[in-house]
Amino acid sequence: MRYSILSFIIISIITISCSEEKPQKYTRDNDTSLFLDEVRAYYFTTLDSTIYYLNQMDTANSLQKNQSLFLEVRKWYKYNEPMLMAYDYENYLTINGPNLLKVEIDDYTDIKKIEPKSLQVVEEIIFDESPDLQKLHSTLQFLKVRLPFIKKNHIIYRQRDKHQLKLIRDAIVNIAAKGITGFDSPMLANSLKEAAYNYQSISQIITIYKDGFNDKSIYEEWMSNLKETITILEKGDFDSFDRYGFIKNHTNNQLALVNKTADDWGVELNKSRELNPNAENLFSKDFLNLEMYAYQKNASGSKEQIKLGKVLFNDASLSQNKNMSCASCHLANKAFTDGNPKALGIDGKELQRNTPTLTYAAFQKSFFYDGRSDGLENQIVSVVNAPDEFHMDLKEVENVVKADSAYRKLFNAAYAGEISDQNIRNAIANYVRDLASFNSKFDRNMQNIEQSLTVSEIQGFNLFMGKAGCGTCHFAPTFNGTVPPKYNETEFENLGVPANASFTNPELDDDPGLFYPYEVEEKRHFFKTSTVRNIALTPPYMHNGVYESLEEVLQFYNVGGGAGMGLDVRYQTLPPDSLNLTDNEIEAIIAFMKTLTDQQFEPDSSNLEIESLSLNN
Repeated sequence: MRYSILSFIIISIITISCSEEKPQKYTRDNDTSLFLDEVRAYYFTTLDSTIYYLNQMDTANSLQKNQSLFLEVRKWYKYNEPMLMAYDYENYLTINGPNLLKVEIDDYTDIKKIEPKSLQVVEEIIFDESPDLQKLHSTLQFLKVRLPFIKKNHIIYRQRDKHQLKLIRDAIVNIAAKGITGFDSPMLANSLKEAAYNYQSISQIITIYKDGFNDKSIYEEWMSNLKETITILEKGDFDSFDRYGFIKNHTNNQLALVNKTADDWGVELNKSRELNPNAENLFSKDFLNLEMYAYQKNASGSKEQIKLGKVLFNDASLSQNKNMSCASCHLANKAFTDGNPKALGIDGKELQRNTPTLTYAAFQKSFFYDGRSDGLENQIVSVVNAPDEFHMDLKEVENVVKADSAYRKLFNAAYAGEISDQNIRNAIANYVRDLASFNSKFDRNMQNIEQSLTVSEIQGFNLFMGKAGCGTCHFAPTFNGTVPPKYNETEFENLGVPANASFTNPELDDDPGLFYPYEVEEKRHFFKTSTVRNIALTPPYMHNGVYESLEEVLQFYNVGGGAGMGLDVRYQTLPPDSLNLTDNEIEAIIAFMKTLTDQQFEPDSSNLEIESLSLNN
């Protein structure tokens, strides 16, 4: 009964607001939005409704009643989510974060271990066969306090029209890259219906802005598109949903509509963020803002800088023994890996971990498997200083370069003649940043350049982003651990990777991963989520190169990682349950991943570089 009354009130408010005589509203670029009061009222309505149903949940209720109430909580939260994500991102991460312990480390004396108390935690408890009522009680108590706190301490006072448009764009991206993957509905796989709730709120905001459209046909295009999108999501089945068609025909069209709307409203979205506001395709080369991933904010690199970086990348004279370069471990014909289980250092000494691909390395915030560097330029320092790699220091490298007349010529063209360790590192980093072309078969199909994907390849993408759960860690479009919608954080996972390839007698790998340098036990065996782009060219796989084939990798995930094989992996982030993928489904996922090979690495490509250069090239 309460729901019916609440719905009537909302409809009445909207009806009254539409029928009353009001001054004509319009959009503007640099002043507080004239539509803000209505958006704020909708935000409060959806938040109040979330709080209302949440307050009815109690451990004294039957499990069935709590489950029913939780579905109402989730519905109203999902109505609210696009706005919460825009206005209060930190609380968005808290309220609906994954059921995983969070460890925040500032230094050796400031290490925080934060137990999750989110809606995902509630879902996993109340739909479990043996619900933990004590944990449910504490989680509900936290949420019942936090949500009213969020409302009381809101900051929705001076947002401009461009902020509301950014809200819409970020919500669209979040749904495509994370929402429809099942990321935040781990037990129920209710993601499609919840994505429809998100879209209903987008539709409501567009409706609020109806009078702000100068070209009413753009408004009508929005409403038609959103209506169709919501219908498709409401009718969709999680396991069989066509995510490929959804992103291609809905997400990308809506990103184009965001740009048309910005022009119509006379506003310009902020370009100083990782997500490029002008990109109209989730898989276009300009979807992410390369500059925002660069330590020096000199990321694009001129042709001269990239050429110089390529020469430096291949120069073995920059190492102490004069027999090792960056290209020694990163071979172009192997998508800048080396084909070894673990990298080989000076004199062929085996190093600690597998050589990761450098393709798309630019689009992440942490480097090395243990995240010990926070930028490409900094990562280069570690390689130069490592005793088993270059075994040099930056000053020595700088002196080697300064002594070479050919380098002086290249630096004249690239950096106005300034030879410094900073510019040396920047040139190499810019060369690496140039290794992200977004021109694979899959990209070209998503960009409507060609229509060449097979039924199996499309099915593989849909499985990757759905039933198989790959897309909940390998996020589109880079398919690495850079987390949408802000794309400003690189995630790490504990998969329970074994030291041997046996599925019957596995042994847990002893690499500590993120355990060092702070010696936090809860971070042992955690490693950065790498990209699966160009994965067909980069065996063997995992941080220790334990698996030689993609079939083995998929089998590892299918059985539930290390814990699923019976290993004691206390903080494993991968669910230990089987994915129940069939052999045909595994083949389809592999077929999709092979479409992520960039065109320049394809066997018949005339663009394939063999990295062996001289200074005079």
